[in-house]
Amino acid sequence: MSDLKKGGEVTWATSQGKTKGKVVKKQTTPTKIKGHDVKASRSNPEYIVESEKTAKRAAHKPGSLTKTGDSSKP
Repeated sequence: MSDLKKGGEVTWATSQGKTKGKVVKKQTTPTKIKGHDVKASRSNPEYIVESEKTAKRAAHKPGSLTKTGDSSKP
């Protein structure tokens, strides 16, 4: 799913069920989030997303995200 953009609304699965949030950014370099290594690269990007409910951030591969809308459109 390469059409994900900053601010786009997405859902993803968690151990608590489906979560809704927004794309914060496309990550193309390795980083850490909450002590977890994110092994992103230009050829294997991940997306940093922020939960609507908790405002916590996590990294997800594009295939684990489902686009639900785009808040940047009027």
